[in-house]
Amino acid sequence: MPIPREQRAVQSVEVGGRLLMALANSPAPMALKDLAAAADLPPSRAHPYLVSFGKLGLIEQLQGSGAYALGPAALQLGLTYLYQLDPMKPVNAAAEALAADTGQAVAIAVWGNFGPTAVRLLEARRPLYIALRPGNVLSILGTATGRAFAATLPKDRVEQALQGPLNEAGHSSAARIAKELKAATAEVQAQGMTRTIGRPLPGINAYSAPVFNADGDVVAVLTLIGHEEELTPDWDAPMPKALQLAAHEAGARLGHRVRNK
Repeated sequence: MPIPREQRAVQSVEVGGRLLMALANSPAPMALKDLAAAADLPPSRAHPYLVSFGKLGLIEQLQGSGAYALGPAALQLGLTYLYQLDPMKPVNAAAEALAADTGQAVAIAVWGNFGPTAVRLLEARRPLYIALRPGNVLSILGTATGRAFAATLPKDRVEQALQGPLNEAGHSSAARIAKELKAATAEVQAQGMTRTIGRPLPGINAYSAPVFNADGDVVAVLTLIGHEEELTPDWDAPMPKALQLAAHEAGARLGHRVRNK
């Protein structure tokens, strides 16, 4: 049997990739000195890579501080990767059908490095002014999306995210965190979804349902968002039920089977 040849690689691409990965693993923008050290490069060698990445939109240099952060092209690459994953196809299809059927806004979120991360927002027919964009990291305690993840993920992963960029652990007492997580778990167990009424935005309600794969792991959360007079605080209303069905159907296409209680 012939010995397989090692594939040719471009060393400069690998070196530059170390800079991008260092930024991807950092919760905050990085100064040139720190970024170069994280990539095991001298600053003088790292700088030309950063200039080229900046021209491509993969990184951006913040005005004032001069620190470096990932740019919009990096976000687009990440979102495209998530979108092209097979598990996301039925989730996207379910979200599109749900938005068309209800006329409400529908968001898709996945669990990223720093917690619940929005990857897509389908707009409502009626204008809905919410500050939610793809790439946003969402509150675990203050959003229906975050509460749905918290109710279904391992405790240690949730606790780690609570100490992330939003620092919810630092802004909330241990008693409040425990109360919120217990309530979210109870909602998912009883209703198959969580909800927030008038928070974080007054007059706006949201319901969130986790989507499970064949192994019972959460791959995404579908969130239905609308004005309080249309999306009422009633678990058994048609719209929350439509969300629940959409999440179940997406999960079924991923091989998840709901056990009879």
